[in-house]
Amino acid sequence: MKKNSLQRQIILEELQKEKNHPSALEIYERVRQRLPRISLGTVYRNLEHLAASGFIRKLETVGGQRRFDGDLNEHYHVRCLYCGKVEDAHLPILSRLNHTFGKLSDYTIMGHRLEFLGICPECRDAGKFEN
Repeated sequence: MKKNSLQRQIILEELQKEKNHPSALEIYERVRQRLPRISLGTVYRNLEHLAASGFIRKLETVGGQRRFDGDLNEHYHVRCLYCGKVEDAHLPILSRLNHTFGKLSDYTIMGHRLEFLGICPECRDAGKFEN
């Protein structure tokens, strides 16, 4: 196996272990425990390759840090407005939404993404948000 393939495989394994949608830097810190000589640039390049190849999802939020998801099943996300943490939002996919919006627009709808915005329990408990 080529070095790049091994690096890519380890990056993918580490990402798939996580359910917290880590940033490239967080993935780098985990991968470095297994591959101490890997560079942050190598992790970035491999994450981009894995996303472009359809092995992972790249989550790009407006004004937020790019995060990565190893779960390819259709699902929604919730993002903390203070710390930027992204988690899965456990609710059924609204598949009729594609059909409904498709009828209301001139677009051919291929799918949709939904992100809820809120304050995570840690930030709320730390007093970063008051009701």
